[in-house]
Amino acid sequence: MSRRKKSTQKFIGSIIGIIVLMIAGIFGLNNENINSILETENNANTTAEQEITANSMPVDGNLNIYFIDVGQADSILITNNDASMLIDAGNNEDGEDVVNFIKDKGITKLDYVVGTHPHEDHIGGLDDVINSDLEITNIYMPKIETTTKTFEDVIDAIENKGLSITSPKKGDTFTVGNATLEVMTDSILDEDNLNLSSITLLMQYGNNKFLFMGDAEAENEETRDWPKVDLLKVGHHGSNTSSSDKFLNETKPTYSIIMAGKGNSYGLPTEETLNKLQNIGSIIYRTDLNGTITVTSDGENIEISTSKN
Repeated sequence: MSRRKKSTQKFIGSIIGIIVLMIAGIFGLNNENINSILETENNANTTAEQEITANSMPVDGNLNIYFIDVGQADSILITNNDASMLIDAGNNEDGEDVVNFIKDKGITKLDYVVGTHPHEDHIGGLDDVINSDLEITNIYMPKIETTTKTFEDVIDAIENKGLSITSPKKGDTFTVGNATLEVMTDSILDEDNLNLSSITLLMQYGNNKFLFMGDAEAENEETRDWPKVDLLKVGHHGSNTSSSDKFLNETKPTYSIIMAGKGNSYGLPTEETLNKLQNIGSIIYRTDLNGTITVTSDGENIEISTSKN
């Protein structure tokens, strides 16, 4: 807790104590009555202080999130101090660019690599990342397989490096530097709709919360209640299969990031999704318009810059 908050609480407590003594003089309360009132107030102050402490996560340096412009695809790099995580790696042809982007940041090790689900526009470049000289500690992917060459290339790269896959479940937590991440939904294993297997992650750094939805759809969103967040990586490139009214009204993101390719054949993001985000007052950034988007947090404040105006 900051010194300012503590001083404010002490000042308020002193004022309340004076008021209690004045009331005692007027109504003739005895010492036992006065002590009971003051004890109740002290307990309330202690509870409030505990709640503030519980909601305040430790921070160290800046948290950086890079929404890499890989066209109609996803690739997100997260760093804090010496720790880093990659969520997805774009299409097959994006792998080398993603590796170079990571190395240009001076990163030699990825603590976590997450392939949110086995669609080519999310895991296409993962084999290049894994086959590179980057040190990789953990790989997260949903427990679903496909017969595509893209998926098989990723599996081969993992096996060749002697690594293994962890399939996280709802409620699992881990840390990247001083940022805490929680898996928000279980993967829905439907071979006819791989989007539903998306790994969804809530990251908290200090008092800032960031939600990464992969290509999760409304069916995933309906499996739980959602916290309010500062920033949302919009699900499924801004498709109307994601971002349901209930979900957006619960999360109410101050900022929304949509990862999509300029002039893509899918017509994403849809006007319906854009209107929904605008209606809740969210500030929208898009890789198709803004290029690579860089988000920086000190645990209290968020700054956003883009590679294109």
